[in-house]
Amino acid sequence: MEKSFSESYKEAGVDITAGYKAVELMKKHVARTMPDGKTDIGDFGGLFPLNLAGIKDPVLVSGTDGVGTKLRLAELLNKHDTIGIDCVAMCVNDVLCCGAKPLFFLDYIACGKNIPEKIAEIVGGVAEGCVQAGCALIGGETAEHPGTMPEDDYDLAGFTVGIVSREKVIDKNKMQAGDVMLALPSSGVHSNGFSLVRKVFDVERCDLNAPVEELGGKSLGEVLLAPTKIYVKPMLALFKEVNVKGVSHITGGGFYENMPRSIPKGLGVRIRKRDVKIPPIFPLIQKRGGVNEHDMFNTFNMGVGMSVVVAKEDAERALAVLKANGEDAYVLGEIVKSDDGVILE
Repeated sequence: MEKSFSESYKEAGVDITAGYKAVELMKKHVARTMPDGKTDIGDFGGLFPLNLAGIKDPVLVSGTDGVGTKLRLAELLNKHDTIGIDCVAMCVNDVLCCGAKPLFFLDYIACGKNIPEKIAEIVGGVAEGCVQAGCALIGGETAEHPGTMPEDDYDLAGFTVGIVSREKVIDKNKMQAGDVMLALPSSGVHSNGFSLVRKVFDVERCDLNAPVEELGGKSLGEVLLAPTKIYVKPMLALFKEVNVKGVSHITGGGFYENMPRSIPKGLGVRIRKRDVKIPPIFPLIQKRGGVNEHDMFNTFNMGVGMSVVVAKEDAERALAVLKANGEDAYVLGEIVKSDDGVILE
């Protein structure tokens, strides 16, 4: 590519040589996600060798998402090495809800100006997310958008494909009253509700690095930027050991929107509010913003990153498997006959 240079294009705001440098800088990160440590990043398509051993009647499951306005926190704090974890998490946690194992991931970064070191830092976070999810980062795209985005701004989105045997696809229609819903704790706000968060704390003008008493002395920036937890490895272990009847990734819309998606009509989940283990950031948001309780549970995960439904007799075993794989899971509620979806008492 030594002959690839356009002075005219550079004058228009796009430096294609910066793109080449960014690719070279990100290769070491991408290699971490590949089984053989090699990468062909820079080709026109991402190649992935498909191993179907142990997969009967395979079904591919895809998911795509972005990070949303949490990106603004990364920009304000000038910290870009974890936001890629959020991007991966938002996608791989979704395909988990079907019982699928994520295979590979691709990212898309749009930026006002391609600063190779910054792009490599972002991709480093994406690679770390892929390592946590056990999937390969097989490609992506970085697009420079001069004149349409401020130079320091960027947007980040991703796409994943997973696989599951047809007979292992999560079937919520097997759910029945008396089943138990388990909670897998979140790492905080994750990647949803940040338009409200930014308004509540006036993040453009507040000191994001100042310690906050209600957060145990941690800074607001540190707590808000904590990356979304990736649940792939504990959930795959659970799928092997227990018959899982429903899984919800608690994202935008909180309890009221996400949990009913994993519950069939005619059933709902009864949850006692005192049983929800709520991290300090959420009461702080509620207090500072004067947000009513319903809106809190209808906007944020409230400390529950993922919910899982199993038979009552399988609950103890499920909790043991999850805890053995690093998740301090707990019983959240009970499946009941109801058309109300989520019943918070």
